[in-house]
Amino acid sequence: MSPTPETRPPLPPFTRESAIEKVRLAEDGWNSRDPQRVSLAYTLDTKWRNRAEFAHNREQAKDFLTRKWAKELDYRLIKELWAFTDNRIAVRYAYEWHDDSGNWFRSYGNENWEFDENGLMANRFACINDLPIKESERKFHWPLGRRPDEHPGLSDLEL
Repeated sequence: MSPTPETRPPLPPFTRESAIEKVRLAEDGWNSRDPQRVSLAYTLDTKWRNRAEFAHNREQAKDFLTRKWAKELDYRLIKELWAFTDNRIAVRYAYEWHDDSGNWFRSYGNENWEFDENGLMANRFACINDLPIKESERKFHWPLGRRPDEHPGLSDLEL
């Protein structure tokens, strides 16, 4: 099956390998910081909980991402597979960013994802905590965009 705008391989049911691929594709998308592009990975009626904010469709998710990346500057994210079943994936992640005053943070979180048969995310539930850090404590130093394959992941960084 060739992908269409409403199909996002790999498709469920997931294997360990396809779940790892899905997680990396999500990480790559979010590291693009392109709300329009990222929003296309979600169903039209996607349901989100992100901290205390809720989105009830793709357009609201896109608006959320636009606000997020306007606030969280120089955003760099690493995701790691935690667990998976047929059409669900759990991930843990960390991302580094700074605000417009130059204060740096490392945000840690967990997400639970549920996908439809076309590989689009129908549900996304995220819990996140922010840790203020000094710029000298940053661990994510690649150029903005996709994390290079050779850059260590969360477990390698002991995060």
